[in-house]
This record gives sequence, structure tokens and C-alpha cells, in this order.
Amino acid sequence: MSKGLPKRSEDYSQWYNELVKKADLAENSPVRGCMVIKPFGFSIWEKMQSALDAKFKDTGHENAYFPLFIPKSYLSKEADHVEGFAKECAVVTHYRLKNAEDGSGVIVDPEAKLEEELIVRPTSETVIWSTYKNWIQSYRDLPLLINQWANVVRWEMRTRLFLRTTEFLWQEGHTAHATKQEAIDETRQILDVYADFVEQHMALPVLKGVKTESERFAGAVDTYCIETLMQDGKALQAGTSHFLGQNFAKAFDVKFTNQEGKLDLVWGTSWGVSTRLMGALIMAHSDDNGLVLPPRLAPFQVVIVPIFKNDEQLEAIEKKANEIKENLKAKGIVVKYDGRKTHKPGWKFAEYELKGIPVRIAIGPKDLENNTVEVARRDLLEKNIIPLDDQFSTGIETLLADIHQTIYKKAEQFRADNTHHADSYNEFKDIIKNKGGFIYAHWDGTPETEEKIKEETKATIRCIPLDYGGETGKCIYSGNPSKGRVIFAKAY
Repeated sequence: MSKGLPKRSEDYSQWYNELVKKADLAENSPVRGCMVIKPFGFSIWEKMQSALDAKFKDTGHENAYFPLFIPKSYLSKEADHVEGFAKECAVVTHYRLKNAEDGSGVIVDPEAKLEEELIVRPTSETVIWSTYKNWIQSYRDLPLLINQWANVVRWEMRTRLFLRTTEFLWQEGHTAHATKQEAIDETRQILDVYADFVEQHMALPVLKGVKTESERFAGAVDTYCIETLMQDGKALQAGTSHFLGQNFAKAFDVKFTNQEGKLDLVWGTSWGVSTRLMGALIMAHSDDNGLVLPPRLAPFQVVIVPIFKNDEQLEAIEKKANEIKENLKAKGIVVKYDGRKTHKPGWKFAEYELKGIPVRIAIGPKDLENNTVEVARRDLLEKNIIPLDDQFSTGIETLLADIHQTIYKKAEQFRADNTHHADSYNEFKDIIKNKGGFIYAHWDGTPETEEKIKEETKATIRCIPLDYGGETGKCIYSGNPSKGRVIFAKAY
């Protein structure tokens, strides 16, 4: 099954593209720049959704849904916001088609022009804050903690499955608060929620920080982020949480009567993660044999494959396999039994290895005699004969936990091995060119220096670490004073 996959060391980009397709995660759609997420890929996204949704609700948030279409005038109300998204917007100008008179097909009816064009949602701040104006009158209505699961469109010229597509799936939280500090606390809380999810479910260590002014979300006062490192040494932004200040409240006149009876503007946040997390999951852990999935996100954590020569053997094996399956399910483990007669066991082994299923159990006639099974773990490509005793289910439960820890520690060690410090611009350029990874380096805090470094090296400031300011120094580019090291990297 993994034959035909390029090696990561030879062509990482092609390896990624082929793996996404061969593992049945997604494929390009007939619509340029868009993707079809296939059932196996979507089941991983559903696991992500479920875990995140539970975390949001545990922190007091509720789900709602807002329109896909946004009146053009709404985007004009917040200047930084419209400037940030203007070049990515898809615009609906007409509402009807008609048959062409020459019989060539359907055309846009020129008589059906909209009075005001509609923007296909690139993000929902404007339509949501226009709604919040009607929902918020008093401090008793705050905080307002809303999340929505939706699709958005940001027009992309160069696309890549999961990482950058014209349409993608995501969640976007939008909250309103009575005080500045409450909004900041919310922003930081969600950053921690994202970091916890990525580490505990995706088995991927993160760096937390704040974006520079040029990199922050359009219309935000501050953008907090989590950054991850992929196996090719490039960074990937895994989630962002934005402190909006009162910018959108001002734009949409969202005011409330505070406890002193005075009228005040509310304070806002927005935050989101998308199907880009699927790209991070693939690139952070997978190998030349295929996917390596963390147990908590695998569509099923254990697959049982029977080895048989005739129906009589299969019937006996199925009976035992069902016992194993029920015992594992009682532990909360998701199990699939693959009894297909159309594919040989070796083909199934290769399929589940390619798809990254954490644990594979093989059981044949000799196993029935010996009351054993063969257990293979995907992450280390190891297999052992295990007795089917009273401790078997607990042993599999422990094995899954160990797989998560092993995958996490491997990613953590990779990040440590590919994190560098640069004290001069020549050293910085050498690391970017020959090593990659995260680089801690001093920066003078100016957008001009940031842009020059980006132009000359293609590296961007991924974030200002939350402990920024611990070590003063001189900027690697300008030589001017620096308050602390920031994190540079080439990125997706």
C-alpha cells in the first residue's frame, strides 16, 4: 500500500501530497482550489471536533450558527479588517441564471443584479457583531460566549490539501465581555485550550506566543498563537486567539449599560482552528510507510484481522474476535473487525499500516489453539505474541497510552534537535538555509527590520514568546537594542 510514496528525505512536499490521497484522507475537487474530504479523513476531523467542542462547552461556551453571506457594507465598517481580507473575498453579485438564447447553456441573468453584493464568509466578525448589537443591552447579558462550526472561503491562488484551500472547515469563537481584563483572560484561556488539545490529542508539542503587529489578525489588538514544527523544519500555526479590544464594538455600535448605570462599549475576542490541523497531524508524525495517528484521533484505535483458510476457521476466529472486541469496547477502546473475504490478510496489514491505525491484532487457527494473538503497534512497527488472559484488555489500554507518549516524545525531541539560537545575521542565514527549524534571535521590534529579514530569507517571526523580555540584546539585523529573543522560522 505504501509503495509509490516518495521518501520524505527526497521530496517532502510530494510525500505529503501522495500520502493524503493514498491514505484516503482527501482529494482535489472539480472546483479549483477546493477539496473533497473523504470518509476516513472526515472521521479524524470529527474526532477533533468532538474533543474541541467538549472543551469549549466545559469553559461555558455555546454553539450557534450565522449566515454564510455577509453584506459588503459590513466589511467596510472596520478599516483594518476589510484591508486584511479584501484580496481574499469571493463576491456574489447576481441571484439568478437563465438559458442563453443561442442554446449554449446557462448564463448569469444581467437583470438579476443584487442591490448590494454579498461576501462569501471569509470570517464572521462583522455579521456576528452586527447581531450582538441586538443581543446585548445590559451587563446582565455579558459575557456572551458563542462558537460556531462552519465553512469559510478565502480565495487562494496556490492551494494544497488541508494546508491551504479556497474553502475550508473550522470553528470560530466570538465572545463579548464587560471589561478589558475579562476579554484578555478569555483570549488566553482559549489559547490554553488549543494548546492542551494539540498536545493531549494530537501528541504534538506547541510554543505559545503573541504575533507581531504585521502578523496579527486584521482588526485585532493582539493575536495569540500556538506554533508547531513539522518534520521538514517548517513551522505551522496550529491555532490563534485574538483580543479585539473594542474595535468591532465601535464599528457596530455594540454598547451595554454597566453596573454603574453608564453606557459603555463591550470588549471582544475571536479565535479559531481549522482543517489545517489535519495537515499538521499528517506532517508531524507520519513516516515513509504512511500515516501515524495518535490513538485519541484515530477513527478506530484497534483493528482485528482474521487469518484463515476456510469458512470453518473463519467462524471460530470471528467468535473469539468478537469476544476481544467487546472486552476492548468495555474499556472505551474503538475497535474494528475486518472480516472481508475479498482481501488477503497481508493486503489488510499494509492498508492499516498506511492509514496509521495505532494497534493491529492478528488472530489465526494457531492463536486459537494457544489462546494468543499477534499485536502490532504502528508507531514503532513492532509486533509481539500476547496471551489472551484477564489482563489483555488492560494491556491494550496501556499500549495505546504508551503510543501517545512515544509519538509525543519523538515530536518533542525533534523540536529540541531543531531549535537554534542565532546571535548574528550570518549565523541566522546559515541556519535558515541549511538546517531550518525554530530560531531564537534578537529583533529590534520594528516592522521595517521584520520585513527586510522576511524578504531576504523567507523566514517570518512566528511569535514573540510569552516570556519575551527575559534576555536583552542587539537585533541580529540592525544592531539596535532588543527586549528579548523572538522565534523565527520558514512556515506554511
